[in-house]
Amino acid sequence: MIDLARLETYCNGLLSVQSFQDYCPNGLQVDAGNDRIERIVSGVTACQALIDAALEVEADLLLVHHGYFWKNEAAALVGAKGRRVRSLIGGGINLLAYHLPLDAHRELGNNRQLALRLGMQDAEPLSEDDGLLWHAELDEVQTARQLSGRIGEVLDREPLHIAGGAEGIRRIGWCTGAAQSYIERAAAAGLDAFISGEVSEATTHLARELDIHYFAAGHHATERFGVQALGQHLAEYFGLEHRYIEVPNPV
Repeated sequence: MIDLARLETYCNGLLSVQSFQDYCPNGLQVDAGNDRIERIVSGVTACQALIDAALEVEADLLLVHHGYFWKNEAAALVGAKGRRVRSLIGGGINLLAYHLPLDAHRELGNNRQLALRLGMQDAEPLSEDDGLLWHAELDEVQTARQLSGRIGEVLDREPLHIAGGAEGIRRIGWCTGAAQSYIERAAAAGLDAFISGEVSEATTHLARELDIHYFAAGHHATERFGVQALGQHLAEYFGLEHRYIEVPNPV
């Protein structure tokens, strides 16, 4: 068991929260009045289904990648957001959320964790500007079909492939979530392929015109692993219970 304030302070320092200008607050988003943490449930997004699942197992803390209070989002706690917050407070479940800091972390982050599952052990950020665009070089050249198959195997869903480069792929870049706009940075760096979660109409044209393969592998699917790694780390470090709960999302 650990004090909530101590746990948040540790996470904020571990993930270097102050280094990011994010679209939402990182850290404690909902204080439910339960100061002692023993059981953590983690998940990608703090939706009602995840909250209900956390209530069933009597969690003290919900740890997510996608929390609340996004930039340009209506501030009022009404509708779905109001119901979610009432459920958390009523059940004594605190909400801890980390967005960009959890994408970028060198060991526990979404980008690192995706790389490990794809077999890219030497992955690293392309630049130190924000640490969000990562890259690696494959041991052997792969075809687009081979890479697509590997992504599908790891994420349990077939990615959308936009063919835009040469058949042989060796240098790969990626950024999890909705980072399709990074395709231009990836192409400028001379990468053969770029992987992210979502795709926009313009992404197709850019991939073709910039001669780079693009793989849209799913926003939710590419961002499942960081929060699991963080939750497991906290469980081991502080002697807590941790359970990841998957709420399927096709996007």
